This record gives sequence, structure tokens and C-alpha cells, in this order.
Amino acid sequence: MYTGRIKIFSILIAIFWIININPVFAQQLSEDEENKKVLDFGISLLERYFYNDTAWHVIQREMGESVKGMLRFIKKQPLDSILQNLQRSLEDTNRLFVYRLPEHVPDSLSLPGYYPFRQLNQDLERIQKALSSKYLENEITVPLHLVTGIEGKAGVIPPGEGKMLFEKQIYSFPDTLKSYDVIPDSLMRSPVDFGRLQKLDSLREAYIEQKRLEYNDSVIWVYRDSIIEDYRQRMYEQEFDLTTNYLTDSIKINNYNILKNYNDSVVTAVNDSIALVVEKLAEYADFIDTTRIVMTNLSGDESSILLHSQNEYFSRIWLKNEQNDSLRVTVKSLDKRKIQMLIDDGVTISRFKPKQTKEFDFASLNKAASGLTGVNEKYSVLTPWRIGGDGTVGFSQTYLDNWKKGGKSALSLLIILKGFANYSSSDNKVKWENSGEIRNGWIRPGGSEAEIQKNDDKFEVTSRFGLSAFKKWYYSTEFNYETQFFNGYKYPTSVSPDPISAFMSPARTFFKIGLDYKPSKNFSLFLSPITLKNVFVKDTVKIDQTKFGIDPGKRGFWEPGLNADLSFKKDITTDISYETKYKMFINYKQPLGNLDINWENMMVMQLTDHINLRMMVHLIFDEDVLFPVYDANDVKIGEEPKLQLKEFINIGFTYKINKQVTRTRRKD
Repeated sequence: MYTGRIKIFSILIAIFWIININPVFAQQLSEDEENKKVLDFGISLLERYFYNDTAWHVIQREMGESVKGMLRFIKKQPLDSILQNLQRSLEDTNRLFVYRLPEHVPDSLSLPGYYPFRQLNQDLERIQKALSSKYLENEITVPLHLVTGIEGKAGVIPPGEGKMLFEKQIYSFPDTLKSYDVIPDSLMRSPVDFGRLQKLDSLREAYIEQKRLEYNDSVIWVYRDSIIEDYRQRMYEQEFDLTTNYLTDSIKINNYNILKNYNDSVVTAVNDSIALVVEKLAEYADFIDTTRIVMTNLSGDESSILLHSQNEYFSRIWLKNEQNDSLRVTVKSLDKRKIQMLIDDGVTISRFKPKQTKEFDFASLNKAASGLTGVNEKYSVLTPWRIGGDGTVGFSQTYLDNWKKGGKSALSLLIILKGFANYSSSDNKVKWENSGEIRNGWIRPGGSEAEIQKNDDKFEVTSRFGLSAFKKWYYSTEFNYETQFFNGYKYPTSVSPDPISAFMSPARTFFKIGLDYKPSKNFSLFLSPITLKNVFVKDTVKIDQTKFGIDPGKRGFWEPGLNADLSFKKDITTDISYETKYKMFINYKQPLGNLDINWENMMVMQLTDHINLRMMVHLIFDEDVLFPVYDANDVKIGEEPKLQLKEFINIGFTYKINKQVTRTRRKD
């Protein structure tokens, strides 16, 4: 320990001597080299005692974090350089942040058109059975050259050699044709007996020739059958190998193309999401980063201004010369990197002072110009646009292991993104309101091995344009589009693997023309007697369009009707707000039997600056959306519309944006 301290002290003394005591030696090194050596030593010293050496402990945590933050700032790029690099990457349309190989797609079996290995084996078994029946079981035509001249190849017995069949005991003589090595005298009593014995030799020769021919025929047939069987087997194996290779190669190409197309779409979506997050984080980083500059005039007077990307700050300072003449300048912060300077009307000449006569106080002429109100307005500020929104991310997790009281582990995530861009003319004669909402939630009940289930999925865009009619009423037209991002299932998917909904399946579109009553910014009643409703299902192969009121064989329908939209927002306290949106649509074709209701109720409690609690109750009743009806024996007896209810309570991180877009106009 003491040796280490002595080394550090010696190095510090050496550096101090190089820089301050020995200027001759210091001049031999360039200034950059000196600074780099000192900087490297200082960084290594701090990294040892704050990072690497576990025997040393930081006493004050805040001071330790500050030192670590300073080291990260010195060793890495400044924030402005990082943001500029990110901005160039975001502007590049061909940029990729991350990439995944197609073979790493985890859910390939669920992709439409993907050929699974199990199906390949089944098809190969089917092909094998068909080819076996074709070549091994049924009759087959054999080329003539294979069965021509097979006598010489089959190993037949040539004429005169038939005795070898009896010598090898392949055949044996009957008792009546057996020969004797020594003829007994009893058989040679008369010439008749001698003739009979001679005739027996000829019969034996004939019998041998007969067996030779039979043997040759059997050998030829066996050899012929072996040639045919060999031909059958070769033809079977050739066609099976050819068919197997062709099918396997085509399936590999098909699966690779499907995986590649799917993976490319996922990679694009993931990179788009990353780009969106990086863009938002870059905006947030640029938003929270500030710089304060101090301005000093010739007299030593100081005035400071904070440079910030989202808020405009003003500061004033008197510019002076050697004669103490003064000119007041207003300095305005445009963003973190820009300032704007405007010359005020305040000018003071100190070399010549007016002489006061008749007890008139000339100083009173400058009172109006001494404060901030003394600056005459040269420009009027116009604020036609207001852009904003908020995002909320809620996450909850429960893990149970050997928990006596019972229960299940669970993991859930809910993301809500809302945004708006509203235009209002200075005379409130024209209003254009645009809004969008994205909601997506997932839950995994029962631990890490359980199936991930979707519990919320919404994408909605609304644009309403209005012209002043009379008092608080506006002639208005609106476009509303709503769908979802991901497939919806009747869980568990092992029981019902087919989706019941998907992206643009269904998609609902409304075109509305009517009157909008807006007595305040928190209340709106939109009555549109001219409304066109469209329900569209993009993929009718996977999704049953009849569940959404679409006729079989079609992908969508249009229907006219009357629509009423009511929205109301109330701040109960400074931290609690309530918002409701009620939509009702009546079909003109069936005004008494076709009613659609969509009612959302949301209460938000702001717990901290970035933590809030959201409680939502969502009711939907749509005559076109049908649900199965079962009797007491659980037998389906029909379909009918039902009231749909969704409720959730979520606590999560939230971030709000509410920006007034301004522009100036010079006053006449």
C-alpha cells in the first residue's frame, strides 16, 4: 500500500517538475503530448480508485457518481456529437441498427407457407409407398438387352455333363434306374436279362439329360428373376433419390425464402422501432441538456441566459463604450445552440446631460423604458399549431415458488402512445384537429413456461377539419381509421391455433360530415348525419370475415348512417383528470335493428412528474360482431352480438409533450 502511494506521489512530483520547474525540458515536448500524458495519467488514477481496485470504497456516493460521469464525458464523444451522428443515421433510409439471420427466426412453424420437417417426412413416406407399389409390387417392363443371352451368364450345365448333378447329389436316381458296380449272376441268367440291362443304361442317360435340362431351366429362371429384381430395385432407388432430392431442395428454397421475407419484415419493423426510440431519446437528451452563458459588458455588469431546446428565455444587457454610452440589447434563446439578439429602444448618451430647468425632471422620461415593459413590441407572435402527446409504459411482474398461499407467477407489459397536432386560426374560424393512439399490451400468466397472451392492441388515427358556422358550431368533416397490429387468438392457442383477428382484419373506417359544437377546448359534440362506415378484412383465409358482419365471399362492406361523437375532459384536481369518448352509429338500412356504441372512460392520476396511474373502462356494442351462443349442453345453437367490456388499471412511466409552434409577424 505504502509502495503504491510513494509511486503515485513520485509521478505527480515528476509531472509537476516537467510542467513548472524545468521549462527547458518541457519545451522539448509538444503541448499536445504534455496534455495527453497528464490526461491519461489522471484518467488511470481515477479509474483505479473509483472502478478497478475493489479494496477502495467511495465515501460519498453523489461525489463518486459525479467523478464517474466526468470520466465518461472525457473518454467518450460529447453529447452534441453523439446526437449529430444519430441524426445522420436516422436520415439514412438504408440504415440498419440491428440484423438477424433468417435461420434464427424462433416461430418459423407458424409462418404461412412454411414447410415443416414433420410434413416432409410424411410426404417422403407417401412417395416411398407409391414408388414401392410402382416398381416392387406391380408388373414392370424390363429392357430386352438385360434378359438376352443370359444362358451363358446363368451357369447352366453343358450337354454331356449332366452326371455331375448326380455326383454332387443335387439329383438322385430312382431305384428302378440304379446301376450296379458288379452285376450279380442272378440278373444275367438269360439273353433277355442282358438286353434289359443294356436298355437300363439308355434310360439312365435319358434321365440324366432330362434332369440337366430341368436344372438349366431353373437356373435360367432364377438368374432372370434376379436381373428383374435388381432392375426393379435400381429403378426404385433412382426415382426415389431423384424425387427426394428435388422435394428436399425445393422445400429448403421455399422455407428459406419464407423465412427471409418474414425475417426481413421483422428486421425492418425492429429497426423502425429502434429508430423511433432513438429519435425520441435523442430529443429527450437534447431537451434535458442545457447551457448557461454569462454576458459581461465593458463596465463589468453581468447578465446570464439559459440555452434550452424547448423553452425560450430572455435576458437584457446594456452595451457600453469607453464614453459610457449605453445601448440595450435583448438576447433571446432560440434553442440550445442559437441565440437571437435584438436592439431595444433604450439608448443612453452619457457625454452630454440635459440641464434641468423649470424644475422638470428629465429622468422621468426614462422611467417607462427602465423595465421590461419599456421594450416596444415590433413583432406579434402567432401560434396556430399546438403539437403534443404522451407516452406511458407500465410493467408488472410476480414470481411465486413454493408459495403456500397459492397463486401464479405473472408478467405483464402495457404501452400507450398518444399524440396530437391541432391547428387553430387566430380568429378561431378554422380548426383542424389530428390525433393518433397506439396501445399494445401483453401478459404471461403462470411463469416463464406459460404462453404469452395479448390483452390490448389498438391503432387509431383521427383527423377532423372544421369551419366556423355560427356561435360555437363548426361545419366539420372527419376521417377515422382503426385497426390492430398483431394477431388475436382465443387463448390458449394450443386449443384454438387459428387467429380470430389480425392486422387490418378487421379495419374500420368512418367518413363523417356534419356539425361540431365546441363551447370549450374540453368539450365537443359532433353530429354527422352523413356518415359512411366501412369494415374491411384483409386476410379472409385466416380470418372468418362473417364474424364481423361481412358476407361470405366478400372482404368488406359499406353502410351509410348517422353518427354522434361526444368527448369531454375534466380536471378534477391538479393531479387527477377524467376523460370520456362516446361514439354512436345508426345504420340507415336498419335504423331500428343496427346500433353501434363505442364508449371509453379514462381517469389519470399523476403520482409524480413521470409516474401516473391510469384507470380505463371500455364498452363496445356492435351489431355486426357476432359471438357463438351455446345451450345448456354446451352445443352451439347460433350467433348473436354481445356487449364487449374491457377494464384495466396501470401504473407506469409517462412522458408528456405539449409544444406551441410559434411564428412572428412584424407589426405595421
